[in-house]
Amino acid sequence: MIPSVAMWLGARAWHPMAAAALLGALLASGQAPLGWAWLAFPALIGLMALGATARGTRHAAWLGWLAGTGYFAAALNWIVEPFLIEPELYGWLAPFGLIGLAGGLALFWALAFWAARRLGGGALRLALALSLAELARGYLLTGFPWALLGYIWTETVLAQLAAWIGPYGLTALTLGMAALPVWLWRRGGLAPPMRRAGQALGVTVGIGAVLWYTAVTRAAQPLPEVAEAPVLRLIQPNAPQHQKWDPEMIPVFFNRMVTYSAQGPAPDLILWPESAVPVLLEDAAETLAYISDQARGVPMLLGIQRSEGRDFYNSAAFVDDTGQVGQVYDKFHLVPFGEYMPFPALWQGLGIHGLASRVDTGYSAGPGPQVMDLGFARALPLICYEAVFPQYVRQDDRPDLLVQLTNDAWFGANTGPYQHLAQARMRAIESGLPMVRVANTGVSAVIDARGRVTAALPLNQAGYLDAALPAALAPTLYSRTGDLPLWVLLILSALAAIAGDRRKGD
Repeated sequence: MIPSVAMWLGARAWHPMAAAALLGALLASGQAPLGWAWLAFPALIGLMALGATARGTRHAAWLGWLAGTGYFAAALNWIVEPFLIEPELYGWLAPFGLIGLAGGLALFWALAFWAARRLGGGALRLALALSLAELARGYLLTGFPWALLGYIWTETVLAQLAAWIGPYGLTALTLGMAALPVWLWRRGGLAPPMRRAGQALGVTVGIGAVLWYTAVTRAAQPLPEVAEAPVLRLIQPNAPQHQKWDPEMIPVFFNRMVTYSAQGPAPDLILWPESAVPVLLEDAAETLAYISDQARGVPMLLGIQRSEGRDFYNSAAFVDDTGQVGQVYDKFHLVPFGEYMPFPALWQGLGIHGLASRVDTGYSAGPGPQVMDLGFARALPLICYEAVFPQYVRQDDRPDLLVQLTNDAWFGANTGPYQHLAQARMRAIESGLPMVRVANTGVSAVIDARGRVTAALPLNQAGYLDAALPAALAPTLYSRTGDLPLWVLLILSALAAIAGDRRKGD
């Protein structure tokens, strides 16, 4: 009876506008840390039912915008946290940041609802239009694919389907499954309500069972055994953002990381989080020599900043067993309004620069993804925000593992860090590669190629973790094909819907 109850809630129990915002907020419960797919999916069914009954294109657009605003405001409430690091300077911007981001992203949904109604309406057209909107959200205007609808399945076995279709495909599948019972219900016409509800529920559950069995079958396949897996040490200093660059606290956090690096049996690699080394790379020869000596010559991958002339970079540096700097990777996908300001001249006049940048000019972007040779394995480094983009993990030069260096102190302690971790888990599933995630305040974790956390340091806890590197799987279908097949399928479906609407008009 869940589909019929959800459709009743979406279409009858509330004023449509209030229902749209409420259903959007309930849909956000599927995102981490709650992961309530059991609530989020029925809410999505209700939203499909609500959109299918829109009275016109303008009404549909408003429903979509309110639903999107409710969803993104609830899912992305952590966006206020960066403004509260220095509340005396930026606190006044916090509500504008949340409202602006939620309302701005909701425009994608408004356009989808409008387009679906313009093409004749119905739940299936709405699912198609929203699938295109969510895919476009990950690419347009530098992209922001945080809180994709497909992520409501992260804590379930259905997440394994991302190995074949990726997160956007999982989002489209989720929307299609939510639209199906609505379409079947409305197609039932004058049949008794119980019969219509039974048919809608039966077909939906049947298809869902097939998908569930497919995902369970993949999850049950064992990972390859590794005779002598390398041991990695993850260092988590737990430096709150408001103290991270405090001159009195910098030595505390630095010495904490050095001490952790020197503990116990030597691992094969030591990893420090994003911007962990408190000096610029070009001035760090003495500092790096000291770190390497304390680490007993163990190779290290360190988050550090560097400069070239007037350009500053957020980087990762590999220090080999002799203490020499090998490869250096520069973050290339920077956070808008965080690491740089679009139209900087406008903001500099107001004294505003990137919230996460230590320089007034903001950071410069590196050349792009690159695989680093760590000796025992080849790794693809991702710095913080870059790990939310599935397209960056797909490389012709396939690495042996993914490494994310991040500073999640910016995201607070409630939702942001856990959503960031959930997306890292999805990158592992999509690529069939293990992911090693090293965070300043947590959650630092080792994730296997099925997206399962095998070892972790909790949020806001200082410490270190030694863990064996899980084995990689063969390249997944998604790692070979990417989003191109989905783009083609959705665009062809949209063209078919447009053609059908024109024939109807004739």
